[in-house]
Amino acid sequence: MYRYDEFDRDFVNQRVTQFEDQVRRRMSGELTEDEFKPLRLMNGLYLQLHAYMLRVAIPYGTLNATQMRKLAHIARTYDRGYGHFTTRQNVQFNWPKLSDTPQILRELADVEMHAIQTSGNCIRNVTSDQFAGAAADEFADPRVYAEILRQWSSLHPEFLFLPRKFKIAITGAEQDRAAVQVHDIGLQLTRNEDGEIGFVVFVGGGLGRTPMVGRKVRDFLPENDLLAYSEAILRVYNRYGRRDNKYKARIKILVHETGLEELKQDIETEFEATKNGILNLPNEEVVRINEYFAPPSFDALPKISTELEAAKREDRDLALFSSRNLHAHKAEGYTSVTISLKPIGGAPGDATADQMDVIADLAERFGHNELRVTHEQNLVLPHVKLQDVPTVFKILKANDLADSNAGLITDMIACPGLDYCALANARSIPIAQEISKRFEAVKRQNEIGDLKLKISGCINACGHHHVGHIGILGVDRKGEELYQITLGGSADQNTSIGKIIGRGFPEAEITDAVETVVDTYLANRLDEEESFIDAYRRLGDQPFKDALYGA
Repeated sequence: MYRYDEFDRDFVNQRVTQFEDQVRRRMSGELTEDEFKPLRLMNGLYLQLHAYMLRVAIPYGTLNATQMRKLAHIARTYDRGYGHFTTRQNVQFNWPKLSDTPQILRELADVEMHAIQTSGNCIRNVTSDQFAGAAADEFADPRVYAEILRQWSSLHPEFLFLPRKFKIAITGAEQDRAAVQVHDIGLQLTRNEDGEIGFVVFVGGGLGRTPMVGRKVRDFLPENDLLAYSEAILRVYNRYGRRDNKYKARIKILVHETGLEELKQDIETEFEATKNGILNLPNEEVVRINEYFAPPSFDALPKISTELEAAKREDRDLALFSSRNLHAHKAEGYTSVTISLKPIGGAPGDATADQMDVIADLAERFGHNELRVTHEQNLVLPHVKLQDVPTVFKILKANDLADSNAGLITDMIACPGLDYCALANARSIPIAQEISKRFEAVKRQNEIGDLKLKISGCINACGHHHVGHIGILGVDRKGEELYQITLGGSADQNTSIGKIIGRGFPEAEITDAVETVVDTYLANRLDEEESFIDAYRRLGDQPFKDALYGA
């Protein structure tokens, strides 16, 4: 993984010193809250319903054991003993004192972490596939290019005050696990007929108030043009994006109002003027960054571990865990292990300080000192020997981290909702907890099979409900929390926006409604192999409407 050089260390420490003075001035009354707000947002500090919230960047979701231990220390020392992992592969602390935040940032800087550009109208954390560098179906490691984009975008003087926030995602595998088509810029690594690496480029995807799937603007962008083309897109957006209405300020609205062909021409015109300049990405720089992401030295191992297979025969829980939470690795004898942060009745994405310490230990002992945060609010040990899986599972189980539900209905995304967020209209976490309890039975979860359920507490869609196979949106209707259901969303290579199927349900009825949707699927699927999303696309929404609202 990338390691700071002297420039990086000085850059981050200077920023901490600046913020330390800004906090001092706020606490002394020299700065009003209105004056302090843009300064704190540039350092990842939000003011939520009950307290400040600090969002810490985890670039493209990659961190090491030392960094995870530091997050555990911060949770234990400055917060309430836990952290919340987010859909942008970051981590949030929900209860820090304002006076402690400079020290928190100072301690983060000691382990090469920060909170810069995790909020505000700027380029946010570049996200990627949680299995990057490990996945068997990957042909290029997207983290190399995510890091190049991170360095280019950090405190970029032109793009610190964009019309609205800007999000970039990149994937290097055939299966899109980074949701690239619902980002402002989505990048799909590919190769042309000559075998050269480049990118399929999507622009104008996004969720929120007006969900849209990104539009393709390039079938093949050469590797060396990555920065110049990205800058061209940002310049066009910065120039023409609306600033009169924040609800219409995202680039997706610009694509819609301008038209794809005209916008493409604007981008290409800007690109032609700059493509051979200082933003041309030299091959030696790609090679230099690539060295940081060189794969670990893997042992020569058999494709199948006799130790794991024998242990699975003796332990049904391990067998189930292996069937759901292991992902195919490019090196024989290895696997990637998903650590679910979705315990039954728990808050999705939360991990205690003690659990973070345990996970850090596992990364050091069994995972080549590497961890990943997923955009689905789980954690991953990307490089584990198959023969070590029984031991890893035993340790996870002893620490309430061994839920075998990756990709199942209880592995849901949920935003913090009205329990924390000042923007929310309804609670998300209690709904997620009740649904997980309803579907607690392991046999039932596996009978249902792969199903993406996602919950947002407001139209900003931090819970990605628009792209859930089943999505739930909390709304406020005359002081009552109601929950709308959307069906048919997806964030993979076949991206689609879910469709609202009818009126919302009160809190007391929403879990029953979800169960009705699931039962309707089970009653109408062709066979056990037909997934929920495939069945919905075949059936349409009418059977589900009839079941929920009456024929």
